[in-house]
Amino acid sequence: MAFSQAAAETIAVQALAWLASTDDLLQSFMGASGLAPEDLRAQAGDPALAGAVLDFILMDDAWVVAFCDTIRLAYADLALVRASLPGGAQMHWT
Repeated sequence: MAFSQAAAETIAVQALAWLASTDDLLQSFMGASGLAPEDLRAQAGDPALAGAVLDFILMDDAWVVAFCDTIRLAYADLALVRASLPGGAQMHWT
């Protein structure tokens, strides 16, 4: 199933809200991304940030499960959501 960019952006906003509600993960994301709290607020609607949030969540299966369970999204669909956002195309190295 493909996701429109608008649908993917909506899910990414939900992902950012979920991340923000999980203090330890939010701190890890901010440390990994180099974003300060004011940067995060200012860039909340930026598709590049949306992709970064999803990339971060996709790094750990437990995070994928926790987030997807929260919004009732199939686990495999999160990668499809990411692919629907700018910079989400899968690289083919062959």
